[in-house]
Amino acid sequence: MKNFIGNDWDEILKPAFESSQYQHLHDFLKQEYATKTIYPDMYHIFTAFKLTSFKDTKVVILGQDPYHNPGQATGMSFSVNPGIALPPSLKNIYQELHDDVGCIPVKHGYLKKWADQGVLMLNAVLTVPYGHANGHQGKGWEEVTDQAIKALSDRGEVVFILWGKFAQNKIPLIDESKNVIIKSAHPSPFSARYGFFGSRPFSRTNQALQKWGKNPIDWQLPAEVKVEK
Repeated sequence: MKNFIGNDWDEILKPAFESSQYQHLHDFLKQEYATKTIYPDMYHIFTAFKLTSFKDTKVVILGQDPYHNPGQATGMSFSVNPGIALPPSLKNIYQELHDDVGCIPVKHGYLKKWADQGVLMLNAVLTVPYGHANGHQGKGWEEVTDQAIKALSDRGEVVFILWGKFAQNKIPLIDESKNVIIKSAHPSPFSARYGFFGSRPFSRTNQALQKWGKNPIDWQLPAEVKVEK
């Protein structure tokens, strides 16, 4: 089997990668990348898994699919590259970060510091066509990402941050006796005022981690960053 990721996720996700469904997905993506503009570029599809290994994952922030406008998608849910305007949802996340744990908002949206500390910023679908949100939904990525969620749940002591109905549809995959689920409205401008603001997901995450004897997440992002190629 090819090492798609380069760490312990390759073994965890091996059944999904070796399935006939993934082969169909692979063939579909070859055609899509050859004929359309797809985000992220093919070298960054698995960035979230590459930055945060299975054994190091302490927190999962689950998104739906990548940003679908030029320059935005990084392969990490909610994160955008430096120099790209902050999406509205991320602005609201930064506001809640400040209100919850006092983090100073930064001008960029590159969240790699969180990934380096064990926050897996996972999208349920890992690719998207330009300008077409959910355009690759139902094409096969869900088998891969559902398997990741199940594996982390079985291992236990993971905080799952689920914003909005789409993410919360994954709750049946998670064993709540061994993990913590933090759920609220989505941070998008359409729903943030209906339960996202004031939900305190960042402090609640750290409380759960400390209860398990794990180091809390330092949520404060650096003022300036560079993308590592």
